[in-house]
Amino acid sequence: MRIVTIGGYGFSEQTFLGALGKAGVDAFVDIRQRRGMRGPKYAFLNSSRLQSLLAATGIRYIHALDLAPTASVRDAQKDEDRAAGIAKRDRTLLSPAFVQKYRSEILATFRPEGLQRSLNGANAVAFFCVEGQPCACHRSLAAEYLLQVFGSEQPVEHLRP
Repeated sequence: MRIVTIGGYGFSEQTFLGALGKAGVDAFVDIRQRRGMRGPKYAFLNSSRLQSLLAATGIRYIHALDLAPTASVRDAQKDEDRAAGIAKRDRTLLSPAFVQKYRSEILATFRPEGLQRSLNGANAVAFFCVEGQPCACHRSLAAEYLLQVFGSEQPVEHLRP
């Protein structure tokens, strides 16, 4: 199984679906806690619309809430962003505090068996959250962890606009 990640920022509906298609994605794992987006530019990423778009292209949708950061974990990043004067959309890296909390509070307690069953038969899986830069988003941490858990020999690929 190949593992890729994709963010929402920077894509249009057409380029987003095009990137998934070009990568051969057949399973899409949404790892957001809140699955809505504000404003018309990214409305295609709101859960119900996104699920419809993916279904129309033959891509299976899975919501893995247990890989979403909790409020406590997100607060660690918000504190760092606030101290640095950086907006969420402009962040280029995750803070060490966020990485540590995500690994210890989310990944250390995550049980992959259910997700593995949901992904049964998938050739290429995309892990999704909204941030544009993979290194500024928990999806990169989740994907690297699951690469090891699932025993994939191919490196994680990050789809970009």
